[in-house]
Amino acid sequence: MAKDAAATIVRGELTRTVLSVLLIAVLIGTSFWVLRPFLLSVVWAAMIVVATWPLLLKVQVLLHGRAFAVVAMTSAMLLIFVVPVLLAIQALVANMDTITQWIRALPNATIPLPPDWVARVPLVGTKIAETWTAIAAAGVPDLFARLEPFVRAVAKWLPGAFGSIGVLGVEFLLTVGIAAIMYAKGETARAGMLRFGRRLAGERGEAVVLLAGQAIRAVALGVVVTALVQSTLAGVGLAVAGVPFAGLLTAVILILCIAQIGPLLILLPASIWLFWHGTTAWAIALLVWSVLVGMLDNVLRPMLIRRGADLPLLLIFAGVIGGLIAFGIIGLFVGPVVLAVTYTLLKEWMADQDRTEGEPPQRGDAAR
Repeated sequence: MAKDAAATIVRGELTRTVLSVLLIAVLIGTSFWVLRPFLLSVVWAAMIVVATWPLLLKVQVLLHGRAFAVVAMTSAMLLIFVVPVLLAIQALVANMDTITQWIRALPNATIPLPPDWVARVPLVGTKIAETWTAIAAAGVPDLFARLEPFVRAVAKWLPGAFGSIGVLGVEFLLTVGIAAIMYAKGETARAGMLRFGRRLAGERGEAVVLLAGQAIRAVALGVVVTALVQSTLAGVGLAVAGVPFAGLLTAVILILCIAQIGPLLILLPASIWLFWHGTTAWAIALLVWSVLVGMLDNVLRPMLIRRGADLPLLLIFAGVIGGLIAFGIIGLFVGPVVLAVTYTLLKEWMADQDRTEGEPPQRGDAAR
């Protein structure tokens, strides 16, 4: 009888435990489903706030109050988004006549022959020169005929792209609003995350939360600052070389650098455009400048990331590139954080084993 009663109690406890776990899982899943439209904005806001928190504290000291600092930081975020858009629209409107003239002149334009130095480029120079000469001989109409399928694909893609830009604008405004709340309640949120980490894994969980913040700040410092330096230098090169729409192209370069694509996607066509218009000296100068600016991130970004977090550079680099491929732009920050936390937990787990094996035997064990 006693064994049957004990078995019944165990089965009851097991049933209650299973139902409790299922209920918690359902609540967590439902919560994520309800918050799904806001998750991306919340993640972005958290990354921005963590990365710029030291700057907020400095602004708070300068403005003598948290409220003024929150307003200043929120306004800066809005300006970062709004100002480039306004400058791009202004550049398009101011040069609309020039753009119209270019479009009208395209059917009658002639493609110049390649310079002599193109054929002397190692490995691919001869092939490029032959292809360039064939396109120049065929003329612009033949080039348009070849590009027609791509133009149709772009025309189908543009409506969806404009719709995505609208959605992106709404998500950015939502991100700014959430970030403002996090700026205002940052200490409370930090204390809550530390308590959550401590509740999960004690002091080690708290250390992991702090490590995640350091990794986010390190990647933001390395990626964003490097992108700003590269885009600034690239913009100076475009303006000095006399490339039109230098301001608009600089804004595009900034986006490409943050997305880890680099500035060469804009700088190399700009150099070709200068060659096309006969300004060979400026074209060569811009080409050399483009190579230097394009290689800058290989030196500057690792230095900045190492200053932000004491983690293996290969791990952070793999997190940046792998996160970008797996999750898009937000993966720039999510990838390094996930790898950093995993690396730290694995290292601590192995260190625990080493410490256990290195402990001296107990007195009783030695006697036996």
